[in-house]
Amino acid sequence: MDLNIKDYIYDKLLPKVEKPGRYIGTEWNSVHKALKGIDIRFAFCFPDSYEVGMSHLGMKILYHLLNDQKDIYCERVFAPWPDMESLMRKEDIKLFALESRDYIQDFDFVGFTLQYEMSYTNIINMLDLAGIPKLASQRREGDPFVVAGGPCAYNPEPLSDFIDFFMLGEGEEQMLEVMEAYRQWKAKGMKREEFLELVSKVRGVYVPSFYDVSYNEDNTIKSIMPNKEGVPERVKKRVIKDLNKAYFPDKIIVPFIDIVHDRIMLEIFRGCTRGCRFCQAGMVYRPVRERTVEELLSIAERLVESSGYEEISLSSLSTGDYSKLSELAEKLLSRYEKDRIGLSLPSLRIDSISLKLLQEVQKVRKTGLTFAPEAGSQRLRDVINKNVTEEDLINSVGAAFDLGYSNVKLYFMIGLPTETMEDVEGIAELGYKVMERYYQVPKDQRGRGINVTISTSCFVPKPFTPFQWEPQDTIEAMREKQKHLQKMLRKKGFTYNWHDPNLSLLEAVFARGDRRLSKVLIRAWELGCKFDGWDEYFKYEAWLQAFKDCGIEPEFYALRKRELEEVLPWSHMDVGVTKKYLKSEYKKALKGETTRDCRTVCTGCGINLLEEGGVCK
Repeated sequence: MDLNIKDYIYDKLLPKVEKPGRYIGTEWNSVHKALKGIDIRFAFCFPDSYEVGMSHLGMKILYHLLNDQKDIYCERVFAPWPDMESLMRKEDIKLFALESRDYIQDFDFVGFTLQYEMSYTNIINMLDLAGIPKLASQRREGDPFVVAGGPCAYNPEPLSDFIDFFMLGEGEEQMLEVMEAYRQWKAKGMKREEFLELVSKVRGVYVPSFYDVSYNEDNTIKSIMPNKEGVPERVKKRVIKDLNKAYFPDKIIVPFIDIVHDRIMLEIFRGCTRGCRFCQAGMVYRPVRERTVEELLSIAERLVESSGYEEISLSSLSTGDYSKLSELAEKLLSRYEKDRIGLSLPSLRIDSISLKLLQEVQKVRKTGLTFAPEAGSQRLRDVINKNVTEEDLINSVGAAFDLGYSNVKLYFMIGLPTETMEDVEGIAELGYKVMERYYQVPKDQRGRGINVTISTSCFVPKPFTPFQWEPQDTIEAMREKQKHLQKMLRKKGFTYNWHDPNLSLLEAVFARGDRRLSKVLIRAWELGCKFDGWDEYFKYEAWLQAFKDCGIEPEFYALRKRELEEVLPWSHMDVGVTKKYLKSEYKKALKGETTRDCRTVCTGCGINLLEEGGVCK
């Protein structure tokens, strides 16, 4: 990019946009390299706003991992907010990386992290804004390789027309192997397709163009087969065996503006053993691997020193399940209490909260507490294998209220398999019991201003869960349940939040979709769909028009019950958890039978067979 254009962006464009801090790129601990000696340029793209993307732990890890390699320069790219995009298109400014402000069409790799389905049109928009051919089939020698990873990559098919290759599983080791393959390819002056052949040999890499999909007359999938010799029939995800040896940065970028999670995120362990049947993360991130307390204290010390943050958040799927949580929390608090550095404990299960731990945490900074009962009745909690009781919740919130807490958030789902209106009413009834427990605390001892926030999301059946075969609830049914809860919760002290069922329908479509949806994504983007996860930009009618124009019915993907032996769009992906196990859990769910935490007894999910020698401890 011409130097004058870089200056033009800084001097002329940024003063005209709502939040210039999104695009400056010179934040504390950001990495800036001279291009001499750089052999690989990597644009790490987050298909949402700066504030959302900069809160993502995976980006923090891989950004510094790549930049620690002397010959690699990794830069950040976020979806420009509509005000910035409008100026860029008007002034013919292509999508650029923050650190150098160079156009990313000149980079070697353009990598997207797929955190949620409703970011897909932003990916298309960013490729278009960058001047990179949107379809992988249209890219030629010299074009960047477009790669994607993250949780949505476990069903990569809806994006298969746009992405050159996907990376399944944990990326720290895999990413460096891909970079090494690129060095070899570049040194030999090979063709574009030859690199895809080379990288397909890296475990966890999936090249969609190397597989053919055939369909039955009823539009279900007949088969998914490799069309090139040497590529695996099933792509196995990557797993980091020893988390203590996994890369974690000594520094993290400190933004100029407020972001969603503006604090140190200390990843204490990966995986989950609880086996909630709706939860994709609990299945695909298995097995559980913990970092030691000593390692975590060392990481925390380096990050506090290098960032200046005043809050540490313990990051995991279920923080309360960390085996040394009390020890870790006490040591962190004693070390940083004098500096007024607070500790945040997200993802607590309602049966794992400790009164002593709460007392210690609130010494520095008291925040609200969040719990996720997920369902309003014990019957439905057994169906989803939540393995917590109403008594667990009341005891936990009671302990918090006794300590002076008065802000509690409760998360639930509506539309879960087998749900009845009685189960829905149980959500409100549970909220009232929580409120009642607050008023049992003597008036002179309880915190002021009780607020119980109840949030309900709409159940979305996800790949690699026991509910992957289940239909989603209809939009009409979900709205009826939401309205019923609204009426029940019209009382002072309650706040009720809910998700848009229209948006949830589309999430279900793309969560379980196949390759034929690529044309719907293109058409929706042409009709102006982008930033679909943001209420003010979500255009449901445009989406419906896109499906109609493409001759595809969204109900086929969202509302249709799958047969247990049906070939699913992700059947050629291997996350370690076997189909046999998922089917068994699905059948147990319909009977209301629970499964124990696999830390107490192996439940035979199959993850231990993913790697030679096993991965469970």
